[in-house]
Parts: sequence; C-alpha cells; structure tokens
Amino acid sequence: MAILINRKTKVLLQGITGKMGGLHTKYMLDYGVDLVAGISPGKGGSKVGGVPVYNTVPEALEHTAIDATLVLVPPYAAKECAIEAIESGIKLVVVISEFVPIHDTAYVKQLAIERGVRIVGPNTIGVISPGKTKVGIMPGSIYSPGPVGVVARSGTLTHDIGATLTEMGIGQTTCIGIGGDPIRGMDFIDVLKEFAADDETKVVVMVGEIGGTGEELAAKYLETGYPKPVIAFIAGQTAPAGKRMGHAGAIISGGTGSSASKYTALAKAGAIVTKTFSEMIAAVREALATEEARGRQLLGKGRAAGI
Repeated sequence: MAILINRKTKVLLQGITGKMGGLHTKYMLDYGVDLVAGISPGKGGSKVGGVPVYNTVPEALEHTAIDATLVLVPPYAAKECAIEAIESGIKLVVVISEFVPIHDTAYVKQLAIERGVRIVGPNTIGVISPGKTKVGIMPGSIYSPGPVGVVARSGTLTHDIGATLTEMGIGQTTCIGIGGDPIRGMDFIDVLKEFAADDETKVVVMVGEIGGTGEELAAKYLETGYPKPVIAFIAGQTAPAGKRMGHAGAIISGGTGSSASKYTALAKAGAIVTKTFSEMIAAVREALATEEARGRQLLGKGRAAGI
C-alpha cells in the first residue's frame, strides 16, 4: 500500500486555469492521476484538458467525490483555497504555493488539526506514490515503485533522491516533500508514523536541512523505538550561522538548527546518519539487504513452527 494516496485517490486541482495549473493538469493526466475536477472562480462550466472546471469546491463535490486537492495558486490566495477545501471535508490538502505568509499557514494548520485533515506544505512539491498516483508537481518519470519511503524538507533533494535511487535500481513506496517553510502542515514525525504503519515500506530515507527543530523532534520520536531502519541526511553542512540558505526555515540561530546538532540527535536515536549521497545510497542498499535477510529468517522460523 502507499501512504496518504493510492491508485483510487480522486484529485481536485485548485487553480486549474492558471498557467501552472494547465501545465500540471497535463502532467498529472499523463501520469494516470484520477484528476476529477478543477476550481477557478468565474470559469465554472469550462474544461482544461478534458477536466471539468467549477467555481467552488462545494460545487465540484456536488458532481464527484474528492479525496485530495492540489492547491496551485498565488500565495495570497492559498489560505482561502485551503480553508475552502478543509471546510468542504477534503481529507488531504497539498499546498504547492511558495511565499505563503506564516500567519496564514498557522491558521490553516490549526483548522486542519481541528477537522482531522492532512496538510502537506506549503512550499512543497507534493506527494507521489510511484506507479500509483501523485498529488504534486514532481516529474513522475524519475521515480519508480519499490520498498523505500522518502521524506524531505527540500523538493529538489526529494527529486535528487528519487532519481538516484531509481538509477540504482531501488524503487520507492511514497516520496513526500514536506516543505521548507518554518511552519508547515505534516512534519517529519507525522510522515514517519505513516511509514511505520505501511507494510510495503521497508526502509525510510529522511532528509532534513539546517534550521528549525523538526529533525531533533523526529529524533526524540525515533528514540521511543522505531520499527524500521531510518537513513538520515542533513543538507547545509557547510552553511554559516545566521545566513538563510534557500528555504525560509533554513537558518541557524541561537545555537540551534545546525547540521551537527541534528546529526548528533539522529545518531543517538538510532538513525543511520550519512554525510553524502553516495553514503546514503550505500546505507539504503545495506539496510534493504538486512531487512530481506531478516524476512527470510522469520519466514523460515514460521515454516519450521508449522505457521
């Protein structure tokens, strides 16, 4: 199984008639996404790539079931789009928009928690379960189905890891870019819990970066006893303190948020820490081999016991 999404996920695209909305409508349809509707106020009744367009989310829900929505609108409109989706009962909201004001994200996150809705983003590439579906803007061709779950703050690094694993013949169950903003919806712990419950995910790759405390909090969660190998990599190892590096949340301040502190916490928690991509891939290979051997051993014991 995949986490958050699967082959049957019915997807909505908010902002479908915009330049990026039209482009990613084509990419999503080409990937086999069940894109059932789009939203663009004032343009209801039209179609984009054969996908019907409605003025509001409630109007779309009168015509079709919707499991997830992709919010692909300018940052000033992201809050209202997310609120409309949450209040309409859509259970997964993926906010691609960059530069969303922090107070807007905080409001949406609290509302989502109250309504039991999962938020991915903002400032994310979204979610993909290779070979099944995606709710995001990533190129599906660089990912492949397999046993490795990937969670990262950086969209670019999510792409890099997916492509590198694919080139090495290692597929992925689900890849999630949680976003690089200081406040975001799902964080590392949320995704780690999902991977822990997924039978198909054998190994987890977790990619953090400097700034914030998400990785250290994830380490505390791992210390409670995580059932699967976690391969960790932290971007920004040479970044100077006090200088923002790319993401709004990627800044070392007050003696916290450095790659060293994150590596120390993760290593203490039992994660396999790696400093380069080549180390990461080698660690993934070794962890998969170990898990496969363990599976064969358990199977042998089960047969010997007549189970």
